[in-house]
Amino acid sequence: MAIVILVLLVAVIASLGHALTSMASGPARSQRMARALTVRISLSVALFAFLLVGYHFGWIQPHGVH
Repeated sequence: MAIVILVLLVAVIASLGHALTSMASGPARSQRMARALTVRISLSVALFAFLLVGYHFGWIQPHGVH
């Protein structure tokens, strides 16, 4: 479970980095940047849904800060 969460987080960060490099390359790559940001949003929504499903089925147990 933790590996899937980490992989999704790394993918979100990688997509954000790809969008940054596309943005820094100039306006000619704006389509690429938009696609990378769309992928990032999709991955973030998938991660959120995965966390909700994991909590619902008991795969993820919350813990309080002590």
